[in-house]
Amino acid sequence: MKKIAKNNLWKYLFWLGPFLFIVGLTAGLVSEQWGAIPFAFLTSGIVISGLWVVWQSQQSNWWKRRSTQAGTNALVATWAILAILGLINFLGDRYHLRADLTETQLFTLAPQSRELVSTLPQPVKVWVFDVTQNPQDRELLNNYQRQSSKFKFEYIDPQARPGLADKFGVKDYGEVYLESGEKRQLVQVVNENERLSEVRLTSRLQQITSATTAKVYLLQGHGERQLSAAKGAISQAIQGLGDKNYTTSPLNLAENPKVPEDAAVVVVAGPKRGLFESEVKALQEYLNRGGNLLLMIDPNTDPKLESLLQTWGVRLDNRLAVDVSGEKVGLGPAAPLVSEYGQHPITKDFGNGISFYPLARPLEITPVAGVEATPLLQTKPYPNSWAESDLQSEKLEFNPDKDLKGPLTLGVALTKKLPAKSTFTPQQPTPSPLPSPTTQNKTTPIPPLSPSPLPPPSPSSQIATESRLVVLGNSDFATDGLFQQQLNGDVFLNSVTWLSQQDQQPLSIRPKEAKNRRINLTTMQANLLILSSLLFLPLIGLIAAAIIWWKRR
Repeated sequence: MKKIAKNNLWKYLFWLGPFLFIVGLTAGLVSEQWGAIPFAFLTSGIVISGLWVVWQSQQSNWWKRRSTQAGTNALVATWAILAILGLINFLGDRYHLRADLTETQLFTLAPQSRELVSTLPQPVKVWVFDVTQNPQDRELLNNYQRQSSKFKFEYIDPQARPGLADKFGVKDYGEVYLESGEKRQLVQVVNENERLSEVRLTSRLQQITSATTAKVYLLQGHGERQLSAAKGAISQAIQGLGDKNYTTSPLNLAENPKVPEDAAVVVVAGPKRGLFESEVKALQEYLNRGGNLLLMIDPNTDPKLESLLQTWGVRLDNRLAVDVSGEKVGLGPAAPLVSEYGQHPITKDFGNGISFYPLARPLEITPVAGVEATPLLQTKPYPNSWAESDLQSEKLEFNPDKDLKGPLTLGVALTKKLPAKSTFTPQQPTPSPLPSPTTQNKTTPIPPLSPSPLPPPSPSSQIATESRLVVLGNSDFATDGLFQQQLNGDVFLNSVTWLSQQDQQPLSIRPKEAKNRRINLTTMQANLLILSSLLFLPLIGLIAAAIIWWKRR
């Protein structure tokens, strides 16, 4: 009896081993602290289970029993499955393979964002001060984090951590901040109606990780577009430049007829009056020293820039660009709809996207030695588009004698290589050696110092530069209200980015939106759909059934 009781005691002690092991494992996983207590429970459970196995092997042929072998096989199979599942989870957490099947790639980062995050020079962290975690915002941040280990994010409750909230100057729930080293910057404020924007987050990343800022000057004094919010102003374009780490300032060449040395780009946006000759000369000198110029010239205006444009092989056509294909989407014939773009860094990511240019003028490009020209914007071929010469007619019709058949060029990017500038420093003349004192006599005169010939500059000591010019036959596309529609803003921002010769910067990112697939039906079409689905189709089915029944009768 005592031996049986002893065997039952060991049997119950065996169950204590797995129990202690599970207790220790649970304590460590829940507390996320593997201290002395979880370690003691784990060790006790393993020791007790091991002693039970040793005791069973000494008491009988426990290892040779069929039940032991079956249990061992089941245990090994279970651990193997758990190990395989753990390996799959580990690989899934470390390596991400995702497929975005949406038409507009709504859940995939833009190439510019992926390139910027994958090459981050230093760690950055996004702080979201909110009590709720929106799944859409969190998925966007996870997409960023998958690109680089230097990108981190964290959700913070401002009430739970008031010291951290005060450090960032948080004033309300939903504020999103970006931190890199000692730099902190507000990205945006998210709420139920406005989610975290990839466009803003990538722009702020570019700003906070960039060590330099480029200066953009906007010419004023000739009726150009206003810079502050007003009718026909380009304040949204100015804000877009600020989001991309550019600083903007107005420029009046009538007061100071020289472009500042720190100008990365000069923008001339829709002048209504002609420039003075001294102003045109200042722009020419700016280009000659490696400057970059963006001209947006509307039709029926004469900015007096013919002498400047002629040296680049560009001529402003005085006719009006007409495109009847835009009427299908609610645009008039005087607002050309462009979906054909040149192979250029400005338009390389546009694909078949749409941009439109109300009241635009065509451009004529002539080859010039030393100038590389790339058309950016092309209208559709005739009969969809043409250049209209009669601007007073209420009805636009093609006149083969005066008008020009499409396709028309509405924008062009040009590059000119400048003469190389020598950077060598003239050497000091080397004196000829004096006669030795032992050989010199009183009658031998001392030869005069003669300068040695200067060596010619080596090719490696010369620096070649280039100047860039973008000419667009319209400025309305960049005005407030039109700037954020379709690709209009991208055309402006990408042009400035390319002109600034900071090609390593990410270009403009278009916000992704689900395409509208709604079908708009007229009243007659809706009634016809109801009759066909509720009357005609059932009636056809009944007739077919009656015919089959009659034949089988």
